[in-house]
Amino acid sequence: MVSLETPVCDFGRPAVDFALPGVDGRTWTLADCRGEKGLLVMFICNHCPYVKAIRERIVRDTRELRDYGINSVAIMANDPSLYEEDSFENMKKVAEQYDFPFPYLLDETQQVARAYGAVCTPDFFGYNADLQLQYRGRLDASRKQTAEGDVRRDLFEAMVQVAKTGQGPTEQIPSMGCSIKWKDE
Repeated sequence: MVSLETPVCDFGRPAVDFALPGVDGRTWTLADCRGEKGLLVMFICNHCPYVKAIRERIVRDTRELRDYGINSVAIMANDPSLYEEDSFENMKKVAEQYDFPFPYLLDETQQVARAYGAVCTPDFFGYNADLQLQYRGRLDASRKQTAEGDVRRDLFEAMVQVAKTGQGPTEQIPSMGCSIKWKDE
């Protein structure tokens, strides 16, 4: 398992359109997912200890962000042949178990992850109402273990700022996680 950090935010980069199957049986597009004030695109998976450490906080924060007009979507781009835990069937189970308040989509071809420049799980891309990138940082100080309960909510605070001003914070701490399991590597 290779740990990676996300690159610095490329402010203003437009969101990439997609049409991906969700665990709910529906095909989701960028337009279907966006909120009035923005969109949080998350690349996650089921097996990664970095994602497992923050799964409940992702659910909490994405629920609360809806009140600010920010919708969210999670995309799983790993090659499930390398990790059975990341299979589509297991994606359905995890989404149900944690009551995901966002679509959980499978990027089987990995083309969407590559188009976004995703490098790890979790990898967060926060967009404003015009779908211009404003945040590419961490959820909070959690790593492979969940951080203390009173830590700063980096992603949540940044996306609230995006909802209110259209701009993300200039200072962002990169997310860290397991490398995406590419099919050709």
